[in-house]
Amino acid sequence: MDRDTAQPDVDAFPGPNGREWVEFHGKNAAPSEYSHEFVWDITREADGPFVTDVDGNVLLDFTCHIGAAPLGYNNEKVTDKLREFDLVEPMKIAGQDMYFGAGPSPEESAVPGSSHLMEKLTDVSSQYGMDTVFLSNSGAEAMENAMKITHDHRAPSKYGVAFSGSFHGRTFGTLSITKSKDVYTRHYPEISGIETVPFCADRGCSADTCDCGFFTGAGSQLRNSLAPEGGHIDPDEIAFLTLEPIQGVGGYRFPSTEFMQEIADVTDEYDIPLVVDEIQAGVGRTGEIWASDHYPIEPDVIASAKALRVGATISRSEIFPSEKNRLGSTFGGGDLLGSMMGTFTLEAIEEYDLLDNATERGEQAKELLRDDSPEYVEDVRGKGLMLAVEFDTPERRTAVVQESLERGLLTLGCGKKTIRLLPPLDSSEREIELGIGIFLEAIEAVGASAKAA
Repeated sequence: MDRDTAQPDVDAFPGPNGREWVEFHGKNAAPSEYSHEFVWDITREADGPFVTDVDGNVLLDFTCHIGAAPLGYNNEKVTDKLREFDLVEPMKIAGQDMYFGAGPSPEESAVPGSSHLMEKLTDVSSQYGMDTVFLSNSGAEAMENAMKITHDHRAPSKYGVAFSGSFHGRTFGTLSITKSKDVYTRHYPEISGIETVPFCADRGCSADTCDCGFFTGAGSQLRNSLAPEGGHIDPDEIAFLTLEPIQGVGGYRFPSTEFMQEIADVTDEYDIPLVVDEIQAGVGRTGEIWASDHYPIEPDVIASAKALRVGATISRSEIFPSEKNRLGSTFGGGDLLGSMMGTFTLEAIEEYDLLDNATERGEQAKELLRDDSPEYVEDVRGKGLMLAVEFDTPERRTAVVQESLERGLLTLGCGKKTIRLLPPLDSSEREIELGIGIFLEAIEAVGASAKAA
């Protein structure tokens, strides 16, 4: 496949082979969420945002696996480095009991393992003074460990603070701080002491004009809940305040400037540990390595995963537990392939100036969308290549996702009526123009169908 000339080409989706694979998968798989009946054929051509399914359909993937494949498929910026190695088995070891090594010294090693990835992560987080990393298997684990170390650091502590619309994972602990759709939390028990305050989205929301309820006219709801301000919570008993700098599942909601300044002021004034969930927004997606870099906040702990290929809890050494209470996990720090992929991804972002590219291509996409979107597109927003298009109704949003798919463009819904677009970080001008063109055709088709009805 020639990425420079490839085009989406869809016959029938899903085709007969795709339906057979989905049925086969479903025989033994536990019920879960699948956005599309898209079955990637790993034996066929794929490059960057272009991918072939088991029926031979060529699709343009503007989801990047919800950001977990930040450079798309078979990207040479990563695969060329992987080809240099004769990979070993096992590639996952009991990383809390053994270490990866390749050669006589870390400096001479041609194989970047978990130790090198952790070094790279502290390098890109040095602006926050972070020097310590715990690796795990997923974003939920990274968040669980973030909650655990802050509780230990602040012991004895009674409270945690989360925000409305948040999504932090599906484990018991992270469900307690997930405040988006009730389909995630259902009837599951929660950790006690979790306080929820409104997330202030960037719609001109400020201390003077606030529709979300965060600013009350007499300060912020967060500040007013604290005992020194007349509230019921002793700040010294708060283990953490956890925040997605940009909410993902909640609808690609971008925070207002005054909201983020208030978070920065309150956490600094009362020395409350700030845990930022960078699982979807981090690792270059917004045009900065961390979405937090866009705002005045100073994270104490960063939770990362998805684009990193492994889970990572990043902080300062004094916040991590002592040797006596140290963290542990069978495969923590023991994934060789994941560590290599994470390291190569961070290297590619730096080597190919992908932060600048994400910013430029994101501005291109927003301009195209804003110039040609009809009135039932209520908002176009984004930072870098973390883009959102909000519609007037959930039904219209769902119809556009389907129309896009039939034209060969993979997109994803989020929130109540929003579509998220996550092209690869190295997307070209042609690829953005092609993908947004298909997306606008889908929007037009949905509008025409509504008028005809």
